[in-house]
Amino acid sequence: MTRRSFHASVIALIAAGAIPASAQEATLSIGMAAPITSLDPHEDSNSPNNATSRHIWDSLINRGGSAENKPQLATEWEIVDDTHWRFKLREDVTFHDGSSFDAEDVVVSLIRARDKESQAFASYTRNIANVTAEDDHTVVVETTVPDPMILNSLSRIRIISSDFADAPVSDFENGPAAVGTGPFKLASYTPGDRIELERNDEYFGGPADWSRVTLRLVPDDGGRLASLLAGDLDLIENLPAEGVARVESNDDLKIIRGQSTRLVYLGMDVSRDQTPFATAKDGSPLESNPFKDERVRKALLMSMNREAIVDRVMQKNGTVAHQYVAEGFFGHSDEVEKVGYDPEAAKALLAEAGYPDGFALTIHGPSGRYVNDSEVLQAAGQMFSRIGIDTKVEVMPWSVYSGKYANGEYSLFLGSWGVNTGEVSNPALALVAARNAEKGTGRYNGGGIDIPAVNELLDKATSTLDEEAREPLLQDVSAHTFNDVWLLPMHYENVVMGARNGIEFKPRGDKYTLAYEVHKSGE
Repeated sequence: MTRRSFHASVIALIAAGAIPASAQEATLSIGMAAPITSLDPHEDSNSPNNATSRHIWDSLINRGGSAENKPQLATEWEIVDDTHWRFKLREDVTFHDGSSFDAEDVVVSLIRARDKESQAFASYTRNIANVTAEDDHTVVVETTVPDPMILNSLSRIRIISSDFADAPVSDFENGPAAVGTGPFKLASYTPGDRIELERNDEYFGGPADWSRVTLRLVPDDGGRLASLLAGDLDLIENLPAEGVARVESNDDLKIIRGQSTRLVYLGMDVSRDQTPFATAKDGSPLESNPFKDERVRKALLMSMNREAIVDRVMQKNGTVAHQYVAEGFFGHSDEVEKVGYDPEAAKALLAEAGYPDGFALTIHGPSGRYVNDSEVLQAAGQMFSRIGIDTKVEVMPWSVYSGKYANGEYSLFLGSWGVNTGEVSNPALALVAARNAEKGTGRYNGGGIDIPAVNELLDKATSTLDEEAREPLLQDVSAHTFNDVWLLPMHYENVVMGARNGIEFKPRGDKYTLAYEVHKSGE
């Protein structure tokens, strides 16, 4: 059916009363808690970008809200041998500009994401050796090693039109190249403010409930809440704790709750001999980087009353974390020590490490990216100060902060990772594996961690297809990471959203808010 005949059919159905006109014109406004940094789906990998891109572009695999792999542009797949996977592609799919989707688009997209200068998707493309088209609707992905996570990796990479293989980022930002096969078309993008989307009525998965969607970028908690209360937004991410009672008392609004796999942690510079934001209390340089000493790292962890942070700062909208994933998830280790709050023991460890009077420290983090991120960082800083570390806190917008933390510019920093695979290799490859552009590891290893034992375990785990053999390797990765305190685990975020009545949405483990998964109810 052509686009013209499709629209004619819809108009006829509306006229006949088969489809209510009001349903066809329903609009939705979502308040996103963090801004995006790029509309090029291969330029920068972070949750706001990846969630936004899913509206416009599809992937071979659709990663579900519970981390399950489902068909999307690929209808089925098979393992040819240890390093070759064959994917059958959906037929009769068109891009928003009317051009046909085929295997060439897949080849171009996967190779473009792999070879992008930013290397933002390296943790997902690192094992892709080659992609070839067997025919117009069959592709074979060759991996450098057996890769048990290749389906998850492919779910992260959006498929663009091959016509835009060499398009610059600006063509995606300004619209000419923002052409996908997804459920919505890009209408306009105003950086730092909003993304306007129009429904793709010819979407192969069926049209969304909403004819037009506005993704408002509102990182300020108070601003998001005020817009919801005023009726300017229909659904908001990260409902601030102080807004819960106001939403509950409003007959037109409701709260939507769910669980996520997002780990919030503190990272430390453990690579440089001297680190830029840690000094003696008089401002003079320290003889060495204190974070290279495990005793200092453990003292920091012991100084934080994480239960109090979750209860008071997070208003119980989180769960204290001790490792990458909670009990029951793949790679969780019973051997990880659960370090409790003990400021006196923390002081003793600092003294033992040669810092009886502590030192001065500036810690960095984003504002409005994670749930109560600024407040969490302020609370941690105050607790560090109580054990003798004079701590200053600097927060900044996510768009300013993200690149600097990923590039290792800070001494101690707030980070987070949505463990969307539900298993340990995903965060470990990004956060603690040694930085290696060729292998695609350590892209977000802001502390410069390089542990040979962990690197070796990850190499083995990510090339082992046998799940029973793979899990002990990942459990060892967890034990090494957290028993040696290479990261300071804080908490897992819960999902708390505010919505108007008439909105239905089931929160996802990855915390993506996807307009095509938002539905109308009671109307």
